[in-house]
Amino acid sequence: MAKIVVINGTPSLVSRINAVIEYAEADLVRRGFEVDRINVAELPAEDLIHTKFESEAIVKANGLVAEADAVIVVSPVYKASYTGVLKTFLDLVPQKGLAGKVVLPLFMGGSLAHLLSIDYALKPVLSVLGARYILGGVYAVDSQVVRNDQGQVDVAEELQLRLNAALEELAEETEHRVARGVKA
Repeated sequence: MAKIVVINGTPSLVSRINAVIEYAEADLVRRGFEVDRINVAELPAEDLIHTKFESEAIVKANGLVAEADAVIVVSPVYKASYTGVLKTFLDLVPQKGLAGKVVLPLFMGGSLAHLLSIDYALKPVLSVLGARYILGGVYAVDSQVVRNDQGQVDVAEELQLRLNAALEELAEETEHRVARGVKA
């Protein structure tokens, strides 16, 4: 069974972006993938800030990345880029830690003004980490993920359609690479 790890770079575990993550995870599990998640905000702050590569929590998180056939990198957009907490974790991923993996970025921002943050802020860092097959990604606007009167989060149909297309591409490419034995 192919493995996918989600790197959740939001500093808040109650963020609406979690609804996007849960949507993606449910879709991938239905497709037969094993899905794990790294909530970077749950990793020890001291380990992240002081780049403690040998930390048990960091070693475990990097192990999930190493074992994965594909990686989904998720972040809200802050100041025209991904979050600092995500950057601190990416700094701890081994130099070629994303080599041989399909990578799907999922970002959410307040407006379309930062639509290109995936291309200009994240993709260069992913490339340095060895990623060579980076999918186009999905950029969601806050208004597409809203809390309803019951306190649940609804994902707009238009966003669901774009997520479905991206997840389909991720699934197909990952299955193709696994079948061919392409690994890091």
